[in-house]
Amino acid sequence: MGVALCKRFGGEVVSVDSMQIYRGMTIGTAAPTPEEMDGVPHHMIAVADPKESWSVAKYVERADACVQSILARGKLPVLVGGTGLWLDALVRGNEFAPGSQGEKARLMLQKRLDSEGVAVLLEELRQIDPEAAAKLHLKDEKRILRALEVYAQTGETITAHNAKTREKPSRYEALYIGLDFVDRQALRDRIDKRVDAMVQQGLLQEVRELLASGLPRDATALQAIGYKQFLGVSEGLLTEKEAVEEVKLRSRQYAKRQLTWLRRNPDIHWIYWEKEPDFSAGLQNATEYLTARGLR
Repeated sequence: MGVALCKRFGGEVVSVDSMQIYRGMTIGTAAPTPEEMDGVPHHMIAVADPKESWSVAKYVERADACVQSILARGKLPVLVGGTGLWLDALVRGNEFAPGSQGEKARLMLQKRLDSEGVAVLLEELRQIDPEAAAKLHLKDEKRILRALEVYAQTGETITAHNAKTREKPSRYEALYIGLDFVDRQALRDRIDKRVDAMVQQGLLQEVRELLASGLPRDATALQAIGYKQFLGVSEGLLTEKEAVEEVKLRSRQYAKRQLTWLRRNPDIHWIYWEKEPDFSAGLQNATEYLTARGLR
């Protein structure tokens, strides 16, 4: 749909997928092939080493540069993907508090986490920012560290920072199109077929090649759905059949979370597929919607 709309309106695709950014992860992320791109320029695909762990802030910085370049050339940025947090941050133009993995404050907090435990850090956050602490669980180690890191570097709580961010108007005026199925079972069936296709295309071999390249087994990239399960296969912890069933289950659960996130946005124009999607009708629907709102 993204490619077709680019062709209709003179656009270029910007991927909003937190795993398609990594090189060497084409099969498990369903990254578009050259045939699927169909001559339309695509951005933010295979731009990062799998050893890296990207934050939303880093993604927005890089992706926004792509959006600005597309606009400067008189083209339309078409954002495609399902990582809702990244999409919202890019459209809003969120400003992020300083700090990132590897900096002094984070390293000190990580050492404290290892020596004192997460409960001590969460209690410290409760004294500094009770509103943020109330939303976090002991398992939310990364978010606890991030909240303390922001306070250590800025003197401002993450609750106050986020509130100021929400008050600012969005940087871009966006039109949203969402795709879903009338019957939830049709969505589940499509996900299952997608997983089977990935396995047939060589997902296990892709995981083995990533490991052979020196990628640590605990790398963020290998925690993605599909990669995590087939890492288990490569290590003899799961059979391929068990991994396939697990990937299908986790993918269905993730799709549900995606829909929950997207439905919080009242501005999305939804297109609903029947069991067999009528793409021509869907494209016509999307085109009419965008044209009615001023795109030419």
